[in-house]
Amino acid sequence: MTDPKDLRIAVIGAGMGGLGTALAFARKGFKHIDVFETASNLGFVGAGIQMPPNVARVLDRLGVWDDIAKESTDVKGASIREGSTDVELAQVDMSDVTQKYGYPHCTGHRSSLAGGLFNGCKREGAIRFHFSTALIKIDSYEPQPILTVKSRDGEPYQVEADILLAADGIKSVTRSQMLAQLGTKEEEEDTGQAAYRIMLKRSDMEKDPEMLKLIDCDTVVRWIGPRRHIIAYPVSDKQIYNLSTAQPDDNFAAATNATYTTKGSKSAMLKVFEDFCPMVHRMLDLVPDGEVCEWKLRAHKPLMTWVHGCVALLGDACHPTLPHLSQGAAMAIEDGAVLAECVSRAPNSDPATISKVLKVYELLRRDHTYALVNLAAFSGRTLHLGEGKAREERDREFAEHRNNGSVPDKWASPDVQKMMYANDCVKDAEENFDKIYAGLS
Repeated sequence: MTDPKDLRIAVIGAGMGGLGTALAFARKGFKHIDVFETASNLGFVGAGIQMPPNVARVLDRLGVWDDIAKESTDVKGASIREGSTDVELAQVDMSDVTQKYGYPHCTGHRSSLAGGLFNGCKREGAIRFHFSTALIKIDSYEPQPILTVKSRDGEPYQVEADILLAADGIKSVTRSQMLAQLGTKEEEEDTGQAAYRIMLKRSDMEKDPEMLKLIDCDTVVRWIGPRRHIIAYPVSDKQIYNLSTAQPDDNFAAATNATYTTKGSKSAMLKVFEDFCPMVHRMLDLVPDGEVCEWKLRAHKPLMTWVHGCVALLGDACHPTLPHLSQGAAMAIEDGAVLAECVSRAPNSDPATISKVLKVYELLRRDHTYALVNLAAFSGRTLHLGEGKAREERDREFAEHRNNGSVPDKWASPDVQKMMYANDCVKDAEENFDKIYAGLS
């Protein structure tokens, strides 16, 4: 085998990163792509999601952006408010984002993004999906990866691939086994934070003039308070208002299930935000009893490597992040695009060459993604400040943001937006692949 396009690509996980990776490889002309997913189907559940220009740029290259954008809200501004009073601390104009970066900053439903990627994959004959199939063990990392998988009602069986790409998320089986193989262990970090994800119907909000104004605007609103905040925006053609929170995980059950979720209590949720403004209370009151779920927010310390042999990690498997910059899904989809670009440039299909090419991918992505992970954590700490001089300084920076071009809420800060939104990961790979590849022994 001499043509890298004939390589057998195995992708573990059919989340945003896995779907984006499979589609990126197919669009690059790779002929044999198999995606293994534990769930019986994609389900297309979940809450809202932000789609910044850097991921829109990738989605456009993948041929799926136009359909996804049709159902999205083009964000024109950000409003950061004091949770207890609803007083605005900063208003950031984002009406020129498309002019600056070539693509808008949009909000949408996760099902629109996942569905758009899945539809793109289904148009590619090279991609095959294996649902209800879990990764059990990686038997070999090189020269060719060999993995044992098991369908829900079947017996375990082995699959041989030329490249194994792990998009299996924060609880990555691939990562755990790979690090064990390398004689090191993963270092999970407890962020001390949890999140509620809430979706309110327009029909329930439109009776309240203040709520109706929120769902009808093109603004992302963040209410902040000590140790907690709420971020909210319209999705699904403004038929749904999405709220995501961050708060101390005091109410979290001691033992959680595999997805880090637990059944929440509405009364506990209301108590967490009891000193927030009346409008927030009215919104939270709309959440039906028995439909409160809480997610524990987890992180990992930086890994020693993302690559071993012909196996590579991507997305939350190697750089899980807190959601405070709204870049998690974007970074995973970018990873897949960079992987496809790098492997397509492999001079041959020799396993040693492929391993080297995968290392180029890691070097292209590592510093940028870890910088955003750290910045998201820093922004969360800043937003959650309690009384004291540090908070006074933060609020002064909010008040003066129009003069200095920087906002303490780094998601909305024009200088940080430039760093995130102007990033063209594929162009970066095109321009720097040869130099990095040549520098590897």
